[in-house]
Amino acid sequence: MTIPETSRAWHLTARPHGVPTPDGFALVASPVRQPAEGEILVRNRYLSVDPYMRGRMNDVKSYVPPYRLDAPMDGGAVGEVVASADPAFTVGDQVLHGLGWREYATVPARHASRVDPDAAPLPAYLGVLGMPGLTAYAGLVEVASFQEGDAVFVSGAAGAVGSLVGQIARLKGASRVIGSAGSAAKVEALTGEYGFDAAFNYKDGPVGAQLKAAAPDGIDVYFDNVGGDHLEAAISSLKVHGRVTVCGMIAQYNATEAPAAPRNLALLIGKRLRVQGMLVGDHTALRPQFLREVGGWLRSGELIHRETVVEGIENTLEAFLGVLRGDNTGKMIVRLDG
Repeated sequence: MTIPETSRAWHLTARPHGVPTPDGFALVASPVRQPAEGEILVRNRYLSVDPYMRGRMNDVKSYVPPYRLDAPMDGGAVGEVVASADPAFTVGDQVLHGLGWREYATVPARHASRVDPDAAPLPAYLGVLGMPGLTAYAGLVEVASFQEGDAVFVSGAAGAVGSLVGQIARLKGASRVIGSAGSAAKVEALTGEYGFDAAFNYKDGPVGAQLKAAAPDGIDVYFDNVGGDHLEAAISSLKVHGRVTVCGMIAQYNATEAPAAPRNLALLIGKRLRVQGMLVGDHTALRPQFLREVGGWLRSGELIHRETVVEGIENTLEAFLGVLRGDNTGKMIVRLDG
């Protein structure tokens, strides 16, 4: 194929205050750089947009550096090697790497990994077999110390991570799996498609009351993707020695003031609760076990994964903003032309 002289990439041009708006971003064309020794040139085919990216838009110290202004943003991507200066990769290889938000990426070969399009569709390596999948698996199995018979509550349960947490819990023998989501259609998908025992729309009423109705005997594990009133509700419903995995707090990502909830943290003492934050990068040793177990469920059809696909590099920002609004069911993916 002919490699173009220029490639488009999304830049952050101003740091958002509250909800990001399109005027803080620009789609910029720049020259395509041929790979130097130890590098590969990748034509990106699928891009990932994820909630954690909102935090990287703030100029604050965190577990990952903030996005630089007026420079290409990055994120998960799968693409085809179109030029290689590293013996480990050949033209035509499909690879997973971290230089998304752009059409072409010159990637250090050590930061890319080959993926097999015959084993699973390429977008799966950004979702169920990628970072969201490992997050769900590790957060439930390792961080929350899930045990057969546990009752599990998942917030943001129709998203890329949450939908997998609930299914993994069910497949591993949970006594009850409850999820919250933001629309009637998502609630229907949780119970009708993903196999949750109960689900509710958090917009329909107080989360605490709806959770108590869905789990009258309480919960053992809470997988938190939302924070705020969901965390407060879970603390009230958790049994003694309950465990909480704090994966994300999307309800607060665009907040400009401190959240009002949770207001019941004193319950952590009497209930002897364990609340632990997680970063998926701490659990890479679990990846072989994750791929073996989750891959098996995928092949057998026991585990379902859905994707919301947006077409075109020019719509990447809108796809990301859609994730923050909760527009997606399952993993939000951007498919590039060509």
